Amino acid sequence: MAKAKFFTREVKIALAFIAALAVLIYGINFLKGINIFTPTNHYYVQYENADGLVVSNGVYIKGYKVGQVRSITYDFTRQTPFTVDIAINKDIQLPQGTVAYMFDESIMGGKAVNLVFSDNSDMHTSGDTLTSGVQPGMLASLGGIIPRLETVMSHIDSLLLSVNAIASAPEISASLKNIEDITGKLKSSSASLDAMMKGSVPSLIDNIDSISGDVKEITYSVRQMPLDKWTAEIDTAISSLKELSRSLESKDSSIGLLLNDKALYENLNSTVTSATNLLIDLKENPKRYVHFSLWGAKDKKDKKK
Repeated sequence: MAKAKFFTREVKIALAFIAALAVLIYGINFLKGINIFTPTNHYYVQYENADGLVVSNGVYIKGYKVGQVRSITYDFTRQTPFTVDIAINKDIQLPQGTVAYMFDESIMGGKAVNLVFSDNSDMHTSGDTLTSGVQPGMLASLGGIIPRLETVMSHIDSLLLSVNAIASAPEISASLKNIEDITGKLKSSSASLDAMMKGSVPSLIDNIDSISGDVKEITYSVRQMPLDKWTAEIDTAISSLKELSRSLESKDSSIGLLLNDKALYENLNSTVTSATNLLIDLKENPKRYVHFSLWGAKDKKDKKK
């Protein structure tokens, strides 16, 4: 009697179906971000509002993903109707008092859970219910800013109206016209200065270079002069002048006597005065001093008779 084959066609089909089902289950969980081969601990969190939180959303600790949301159930007869089952890597222990905050994972509004540890040394066990909390997202924060923005925009609108009124004032137009005129004059002055820089300044620089060369030659000539000899001659002339001055002041020399003898000065002065008086009298009475006549002898005979 022939032995029955175990791996019949039907068994092979069943094994293939089971393998395909396992791959499908693993693929679905993989797409959800669930690794069925990683051991996890399960915790529960109750929220008043799911606010867009869905299965497979991440669970984070200080920005690092440590788990994900496995399921969400609801019971609207309770005050906190939504019960969220989160799976955390088994090697992570949660202290008693850990708070599971729901927050905006992205600006598009996706939600996630952020675990904030407490300082308690006692640890939660798998299956415990964690304290829930909600962190306001970016959009919620913007909701508080928008009213302020509306107030600011109204002020900006008033400011723009004021600026428009100021800009349309005739004084502003006149000022702008003056600024335009000044700019044109500055442009003309700049062109004139540029022309002067290109025309006069190079020749002026050449003249300065020439003068500098002349000064250099004069300096060189002065350096070549026998200044020591001139200095010695000047010292000799000064010594001679000093000696002459000393001789004039001394009473031992003839010139010194003439200059320093007061009696001689007075006698000379008296003589000059007498000579002056004599000349005056001679001019006024010449007959006293000069007798002149063509018939001088006759006159003498007449006087004798």
